[in-house]
Amino acid sequence: RFPQSRFARDARLKIDLTRDHLAGKEMAIGRYYERQRMFLAAVNRYRNVIDKYQTTTHVPEALHRLAECYESLGLHDEAVKTAAVLGYNYPGADWYGDSYGLVGGTAPATEPKKDRTWFEWLW
Repeated sequence: RFPQSRFARDARLKIDLTRDHLAGKEMAIGRYYERQRMFLAAVNRYRNVIDKYQTTTHVPEALHRLAECYESLGLHDEAVKTAAVLGYNYPGADWYGDSYGLVGGTAPATEPKKDRTWFEWLW
């Protein structure tokens, strides 16, 4: 209602801190589910962190743990894609190195584009 008041900045900081705490609770629940080998429930929690709390500090860990869960479920391609998203958005994060090692250091499953000669363009 009063975005220029002296309390607005403090309120925004408190809202950000609260969102970070909520993301931390989601991560704790997801880690619990992962320890209990309930990987689908853990995937849902980590996806919540990624979707609802994008601006928090928990997103890189959520992406890494999501890749771990996908690997545990046998979804290697999804794990590679998730690790690639982590590397693209957070290249300096420690979690990226762990995810890269987890998926075997492979690149996302994409076919390389073949350069065509001018003769191939004609046919």
